[in-house]
Amino acid sequence: MATNATKTKEPEVKSKEVAITPPAFQWADVVIEGTAPYVQHKFSAKARKAIREKQEKGSQAKKGAKREPKDFKAMYEGAQYHMEDGANGIPAPAFRNAMISACRLVDQKMTIAKMAIFIEPDGFDKEDGTPLVRFTRGEPEYLESYVRLQSGVVDLCARPKWNPGWRAKVRVRFDSDRFSASDVLNLLARAGQQVGIGEGRPDSKESCGMGWGLFKPLGELELSDMERKS
Repeated sequence: MATNATKTKEPEVKSKEVAITPPAFQWADVVIEGTAPYVQHKFSAKARKAIREKQEKGSQAKKGAKREPKDFKAMYEGAQYHMEDGANGIPAPAFRNAMISACRLVDQKMTIAKMAIFIEPDGFDKEDGTPLVRFTRGEPEYLESYVRLQSGVVDLCARPKWNPGWRAKVRVRFDSDRFSASDVLNLLARAGQQVGIGEGRPDSKESCGMGWGLFKPLGELELSDMERKS
């Protein structure tokens, strides 16, 4: 005898409205001045070439290898970042990394800052394409100092150094839904006075630093709602 199957009533699916607004980016220019020496150490084209040649040789790389005399002048020049027009620059990620690291000082989530704060470059390194912020004041000087390699061996290294008083104009792009203009200025100030950029900075992962790479903002932020035109 056939029985009528009971049909199960499917539950109603209620639609839920999700209001996601587009990012409200603002651009802010701020002039900074170095309060300590800034020391730069780019991974030179010569060093990249040597690694490539060693890897191409494979297991025979060490057989009969001789250590070439060190050219300190070439090392000094190779450690500098240059734009297409030859001007010196500072890696733009250095400022962003410093601002993100400074979030730890003010109980701000670094993961949020990674998605909300960016540095607009003035140009790119002509060799490796690193985004750069142009120096507006200051010239590099030769600095020769000892460094300790990860193997523990002490080595001599030649690098460019900019004396205190160097300047640059940093252009910050930030999500104004997450950070205010004063937040950005104060975070940049903390990055400059407590974190630092470049070699020997206080927030170095390898050591407590040399007190290098510190800076301070000069004046207020110059705000704009539109991206800078080239």
